[in-house]
Amino acid sequence: MYLKHFGFNRFPFERDIAVEDMFQSQSMQELSVRLQHLIELRGIGLVTGDPGSGKSSACRRMASALHPGLHKTLYVPLSTGNPIDLYKCIAWELGLPTERSRAALYRQIRNEVTRLSLEARVHCLLIVDEAHALRPEVLEELRLLTNYAMDSQNRLSLLLCGQTELRRRIGMAVHEPLNQRIVVRYHLGTLAADECTAYLAHLLKRAGTELPLFEPQALAALHQSSSGLPRKLNLLAHHALIAAAANKAKAVTAEHVQTAMAECS
Repeated sequence: MYLKHFGFNRFPFERDIAVEDMFQSQSMQELSVRLQHLIELRGIGLVTGDPGSGKSSACRRMASALHPGLHKTLYVPLSTGNPIDLYKCIAWELGLPTERSRAALYRQIRNEVTRLSLEARVHCLLIVDEAHALRPEVLEELRLLTNYAMDSQNRLSLLLCGQTELRRRIGMAVHEPLNQRIVVRYHLGTLAADECTAYLAHLLKRAGTELPLFEPQALAALHQSSSGLPRKLNLLAHHALIAAAANKAKAVTAEHVQTAMAECS
């Protein structure tokens, strides 16, 4: 309802934002450098962050920057199953027919990764999203899946992406073999107050306006209530714009943010 009122040509907080249009916060820039380092090292990486901090968006941005002739990205968001479920997801991503047994699936995936690496000169990157929900035995299977030529070659890169709990779990003694193999680890932080202002201005400009639609008090309230988490900030700003449009206001006030908070709680 606020598109016409504020003169937008699209909704500012759409989920399908192109990678080139993503806002690059300080944390996101630092993460991008580390992920590039992971690709160069061809090892295991760990990215953690609070829900809605932008972990999946960072993975999407990294994957889009990889040359398709040199890299193959395997994205697995299903993290609540057993090892066979995981192997089936990886096999589907590789375009392989799925075997029934765990051992056959394991061998099938390793053979295809080896073929791509040695014959096609294509390096595979496996991204496991929501990895904080992985069972302990699945984490161990992932470590074994990266072991090639008696652990002397890196033919498969692995990126584990999940909530903060994942870092604690991998730090447990039972996962010490995996923990020792992590070459890149980063915790994605939240947006600072000035970054929240720049973030909203970036999305509003993308939607067709450079007008300061959020009053300073509204910006402060949005940052405080969202804790600097982009997804939560998007939701609150969206409802604040609805409240402002309903009142036929020219800008979003702190009162409109309070209304949005009540609607989102």
